[in-house]
Amino acid sequence: MKILVVGNGAREHAIVHALAGEPGGHELHAAPGNPGIGREATLHAVDANDGAAVAALATALGADLVVVGPEAPLVAGVADAVRAAGIPCFGPSAEAARLEGSKAFAKDVMASAGVPTAAAHVCTTLDEVAAALDGFGAPHVVKDDGLAAGKGVVVTSDRHAALAHAEAALAAPGGAGRVVVEEYLDGPEVSLFCISDGAAVVPLVPAQDFKRVGDDDAGPNTGGMGAYSPLGWAPAGLVDEVVERIAQPTVDEMARRGTPFAGVLYVGLALTSRGTRVVEFNARFGDPETQVVLTRLVTPLSALLLAAATGALGGLEPLRWSDDAVVNVVVAAAGYPGTPRRGDAITGIDDVEALDGVHVLHAGTATSPDGALVAAGGRVLSVVARGADLDAARRLAYEGVARVGLAGSHHRTDIALRAARGEVTVPTAR
Repeated sequence: MKILVVGNGAREHAIVHALAGEPGGHELHAAPGNPGIGREATLHAVDANDGAAVAALATALGADLVVVGPEAPLVAGVADAVRAAGIPCFGPSAEAARLEGSKAFAKDVMASAGVPTAAAHVCTTLDEVAAALDGFGAPHVVKDDGLAAGKGVVVTSDRHAALAHAEAALAAPGGAGRVVVEEYLDGPEVSLFCISDGAAVVPLVPAQDFKRVGDDDAGPNTGGMGAYSPLGWAPAGLVDEVVERIAQPTVDEMARRGTPFAGVLYVGLALTSRGTRVVEFNARFGDPETQVVLTRLVTPLSALLLAAATGALGGLEPLRWSDDAVVNVVVAAAGYPGTPRRGDAITGIDDVEALDGVHVLHAGTATSPDGALVAAGGRVLSVVARGADLDAARRLAYEGVARVGLAGSHHRTDIALRAARGEVTVPTAR
């Protein structure tokens, strides 16, 4: 197939890398892509958020399938423009992508569908925020209502910090003018991607990511500093429960509203003492979990994405998965998650990929005028390693990270550590 992947991050590189490894091969294109993606696909300097331009490119290429990776193009309606051009597209419409674009909308859908989630108040003034914070008590959870690249959530026991975040979000130019204040959910978090064609739902395997910048979950939230799969500690039947109680009812509710959801429903979960609860929905593959989940997928990814884009998921054979463990460690630039330093040279990637079972996915990279690979964003690279178990995958991943040369870079040293030690537990239901 001719496949166009829209986006320029590690998530899109993971998709391209999976497609490039399929038997028979595909003609792969990316817009705009990044230097790592450019090693496996032809790059096109097209604005990922410009639906008309993406549709025109897909038409010119004669693409058989377009895959829209990031949330911003989905919310901007890029998938709609591609479908209007008569080309199968993997990714929800702008209306359906509101499940990620608006936390308030997602809460309304969950309420209508009977989906278990945290109690919440949608607030438009600081006084309303203060009342909600006091009503729920600490720890406080405050979420920007709109898109925030994975960094619009504050979880803190400091009431002043929670109020400050809410005040900034309410006053942000171009913002929604709303924040969502939620009750805190205890227990470990799990990410589960559910693929839908607007009616049927096919789950992938669970993963766990690490949102805080520092070891032991210290410091501010980021877009994600690493992930792993499988989750040996997850309760038996978790995936079936999520499909039955969360994903399918949500897809059904979206169809009932006349806005069918076709694409990836990212279900962020907390396994709490009161049962499984939804933390958030996203409308696309999550980064950095995609890097580990797709590495374990044996079924050709192209078949899965095309089936979802053409309403044919119901006829797809059951997905096949590797039993290997996969660990992804993100290498971040100096200054991230604040203002990342750009332009530092990156070396050692070939040395990393010389390790058996290890590959590197580019996120914030660029090519300098003299042809050198340089940092161009906060999360620069994902080092992905597979092994017989989490211990083996961790060893390989961190051996790979040690071979990356990037001045001032930093990474977490505890990705999948507690899981490998058997220290992750789910609270007893009460």
